[in-house]
Amino acid sequence: IPGIEINSGSLGHGISAGVGMALAAKMDGKTYRTYVVVGDGEMAEGSNYEGMMAAGHYKLDNLCVTIDLNRLQISGATSEVMCSDSLSEKFKAFGFHVIDVWDGNDCGQLVKAYDEAAAYKGRPTAVIAHTVKGKGISFMENEASWHHGVMSEEQYSRAVKELEEVMA
Repeated sequence: IPGIEINSGSLGHGISAGVGMALAAKMDGKTYRTYVVVGDGEMAEGSNYEGMMAAGHYKLDNLCVTIDLNRLQISGATSEVMCSDSLSEKFKAFGFHVIDVWDGNDCGQLVKAYDEAAAYKGRPTAVIAHTVKGKGISFMENEASWHHGVMSEEQYSRAVKELEEVMA
């Protein structure tokens, strides 16, 4: 997909790869920004913290990391599998400017956060998007099993109908 350079999945390599891309842009005098999206469950991987440390050290203000904080991961609730509390403080400790988006399912709030991130100079930015997994679809909302679930045709039709009702 144009503009998407890497899909790192749950291994926790997204932040480190993004740091490399943002650092390369700085070294080459390029003005593009690097955006990374990770899940809160993925934050249990140690390589994320190495990437965060490097991003802060190099003051990569052209890097924006978004954390989808829905408190669910493939194995269940993050509070039970590997707690991801205090991510805001962890990113701040590594030198990030942190923006909490309290309704991360609201695209308008996310756009505002990304505008703020683009304008912020001197430090990388972490956008912590507090989201609801499966929002707007009654049988998927806040259900960890849909992290990797596959819908039947009937479920797909029901999901589309529910989303159309919300958007009407």
